[in-house]
Amino acid sequence: MPEKSFVETPGPAGRPARNRRRRTGEASDPPAEGGSLSPPTSPPMSPMMAQFWRAKKAEPGALLFFRMGDFYELFDEDARIASRELGIALTSRSKGDDAVPMAGVPVRAFESYLMKLVRRGHKVAICEQLEDPRDARGLVERGIVRVVTAGTITEEDALDARENNYLACLHLPSRPGARAGLAWVDLSTGSLSASELAPGEIADEIARIQPAELLWPAGAREREGELAAELSRQLGPRISEREEWRFDPGATRRTLLRHFKVATLEGFGVEEDSALVPAAGALVEYLEETQRSACEHVRRIHLVQPGDHLILDRATRSCLELVRTQRDGRREGTLVETLDATVTPMGGRLLREWLLAPLRGPEAILERQRGVAELFEAPFLREELRERLREVLDVERLAAKVSTGRANARDLAALAGSLAAVPPVRAKLESAYSAMLGRLDADLDPLEDVAGRIRATLVDAPPLSIKDGGIVREGFSGELDELRAASGDGRSWMARFQAAEVERTGIAGLKVGFNSVFGYYIEIPRGQAERAPQDYVRKQTVKSAERYVTPELKEFEAKVLGAEERARELEYRIFCELREALVPELGRILDTAHALAQVDVLAALAQKAAENRYTAPAIDRGDTIKIVDGRHPVIERVPDGESFVPNDSHLDSGERRITILTGPNMAGKSTYIRQTALIVLLAQIGSFVPAREAKIGVVDRIFTRVGASDDIGRGESTFMVEMVEVANILNNASSRSLVVLDEVGRGTSTFDGLALAWAIVEHLHEKVRARTLFATHYHQLTELSARLSGVCNRNVAVREWNDEIVFLHRIVEGGTDRSYGIHVARLAGVPPEVLERARAILRDLEEDSEDLTARISRHAPKSGARGPQQLSLFGPRESKVEAALAKLDLDRLSPIDALLELKRLRELL
Repeated sequence: MPEKSFVETPGPAGRPARNRRRRTGEASDPPAEGGSLSPPTSPPMSPMMAQFWRAKKAEPGALLFFRMGDFYELFDEDARIASRELGIALTSRSKGDDAVPMAGVPVRAFESYLMKLVRRGHKVAICEQLEDPRDARGLVERGIVRVVTAGTITEEDALDARENNYLACLHLPSRPGARAGLAWVDLSTGSLSASELAPGEIADEIARIQPAELLWPAGAREREGELAAELSRQLGPRISEREEWRFDPGATRRTLLRHFKVATLEGFGVEEDSALVPAAGALVEYLEETQRSACEHVRRIHLVQPGDHLILDRATRSCLELVRTQRDGRREGTLVETLDATVTPMGGRLLREWLLAPLRGPEAILERQRGVAELFEAPFLREELRERLREVLDVERLAAKVSTGRANARDLAALAGSLAAVPPVRAKLESAYSAMLGRLDADLDPLEDVAGRIRATLVDAPPLSIKDGGIVREGFSGELDELRAASGDGRSWMARFQAAEVERTGIAGLKVGFNSVFGYYIEIPRGQAERAPQDYVRKQTVKSAERYVTPELKEFEAKVLGAEERARELEYRIFCELREALVPELGRILDTAHALAQVDVLAALAQKAAENRYTAPAIDRGDTIKIVDGRHPVIERVPDGESFVPNDSHLDSGERRITILTGPNMAGKSTYIRQTALIVLLAQIGSFVPAREAKIGVVDRIFTRVGASDDIGRGESTFMVEMVEVANILNNASSRSLVVLDEVGRGTSTFDGLALAWAIVEHLHEKVRARTLFATHYHQLTELSARLSGVCNRNVAVREWNDEIVFLHRIVEGGTDRSYGIHVARLAGVPPEVLERARAILRDLEEDSEDLTARISRHAPKSGARGPQQLSLFGPRESKVEAALAKLDLDRLSPIDALLELKRLRELL
């Protein structure tokens, strides 16, 4: 099969390829047997197919994109998979029994196909042509330049600019109960973090990071049954196994020392025997293996200490809808979407990171808050900073492309343009008085030498291709200017030559032209061809003319085309030298990018505070959470035509440790308890909060249990999911935690649920002692305030008028004994006959359960008494006999009346 036309493609440091359409003499080779992942032995393979199988052997678990001219071809089983997954035609090399399945995608559009395969869990190896087919002697040299997986993809179209794409690596200890190591990196930005975790923290931390791919040791799936099941539910096919020897502590430590070019890891705060060393080392090795490069932009380990951040488990992040909505997983309608006024992609990613990992230390929180406050109080400074930051593109991802050798001239020009905004931003921050803005001012490196070198080398608007010329600025290279002049003189020389030939031959229609196939030529209309001079050599016949060349024209062609070719080669060499020269500066570039991102987030939080009337909360280590006129930051922005009703919240470790919140459906209980949790979370990222006044005693964790749903993937019912989440809270919450519970116990029978809810409140009060908001329809729970010193009652106010209820959405002191469910059912359109029957049943139920609270409040049964029994929904039948006996006045009862009463009681039984 002949080689297809060759087009430029980025690759490793090697000989540049030319963008010139040309066919090579690679012969069609006999086909191999199809469908096998090992090379066939008979018939003999051609050199090209042997080359394919050598590359395939190097990455047997990957689909091999084998570059052949303008296409990436896939063969054998790879072709079948690609055809099925991508919906592309499956053809074959040769025909008959020995046909090899074959499929291909065009190079110019391969990224979209690559994304589809990676998102479906496939690994793809890119095998490129490493030399220009024109320079090759025989078979074109090819080699794998990178392996693309879900965690290592860096194509811009495949990534969300405002979210990180993490590759994570988990090292599990051999000793039961020992701490595990977790490391995660965003290859597109170079950000590498690592942490040591207790076994019970692993699943929640991985859920917080949400890696696109997770690496862990082979065999872990069998050893870690419960954890493996949980991670499989989270990540599905995005878990990749690595040989256990790759996690060897000694080998991984040496990998990290070599990669970071240090003698010890203590400079990163990492102890040599830390569990995170095997995780981080195995991760770095995987990056170098897949990228076929040193990944210079991954330049430090950020050590994450679990105690530095407020912990949010999977259920809490979901219930509070921080970055994804519960219903459809969208970004719209979430807290991050409401708060995101950042103007750079880097700032957007950092804001998301802050929301998922709020701070726990009041000092660190207040440092951020004071930076926000300074920009809040200086609107002109804030707007000037934001205006400058709008000129900044994604510097982190541009730096990553430089590091991996995939940056083109436009990328470098964009980097220079972004860096040009740094000096003005720094000048604006010079007079900042808050500690954080002052530190960021110091962290901003103007990088004028880097930006200046790029601008001095490249034209202002370079073309996309880096091998077609036109990217280097005039005056940068004298040699290049001479070559350009030589090729540029061609037009004027051609005009002079054409005029001279017209005069010499007397042929008025004579023209001099050029095309990429035949080069320069003289064209004479066919009717005048007999007048062509004898030194004209016929080169081509076209429809209405003959084309010729002369020795003088051939000499000119060799000179001009040679100059153009040498100019393109020189421009490409100059560009590669520029790109390589930027690699040592990546540390400075990335530090400045991170500082710009922080300025962007602080300015965005200040902007939202100004737009939405937020206020700065008081932050301390106390146990009081007091919010005056608090509002839900997301719901208050929904344009539903109704103004949001603010409410107060007050929790502490004394008489307001637990708030029992009662009231009807649709009145706003869930909104109220969620907004309290969100206000605390916002306060602990350093933001202002939607309230008139707030005092926040920092919490170590926020737990929420709001709403109910099945988890079919777990094989668990609604109630089972609810109880698992409640168990997690009761087992892990502390006195420093904030617990938000809504309708606990509603997933089972009425009395089962009430009994559980009652016991849960008692446990939270007596054992856990966490600050708790407990919204419920079990109004019997309001009796707990009389028995437990730290329980108080609040309810959502409603007004009744002409058999109608009006929701006031105000939270007031005291409990309520009505849920108004039938009224809500009427509003939903339930038929009147159903509502009337429901009212009758409700009256009977309320009569039977009048003394339910008193019975729940009794002391525990005495020794020898029957164990706890399942309560009937309508109460025991014996209660009517007991009631009749209690009414008898035995002193006034005659014998005959006693006999009659005994008969009646027996009938009741």
